[in-house]
Amino acid sequence: MTSAGRKETTGRHMEQAILKLLEHRGPTATICPSDAARAVYAGDGDGWRDLMEPARRAARRLVTAGEVEITQGGRTVDPAAARGPLRIRRARRATTPADGASA
Repeated sequence: MTSAGRKETTGRHMEQAILKLLEHRGPTATICPSDAARAVYAGDGDGWRDLMEPARRAARRLVTAGEVEITQGGRTVDPAAARGPLRIRRARRATTPADGASA
């Protein structure tokens, strides 16, 4: 497999790991990118640290897809502007009367 193919496979696995981890938490819960990196890493030790940037990239792709939000200090932030520690949560979808929510 080529390097590009490995990156794509790792990226897909990372996206799936993020969504699966969030699925098993409460609707407003967050995860750290390290949670996804650890879930995808197959080895022993701290080799998962090499997957931190791929986890952050996967989270940014999921933001673009409308699946998740990236937060810092409990506030949603622009993924391109996020620096330092961040959290990932399910995207909060606005409800409208057409969705069946009471107005």
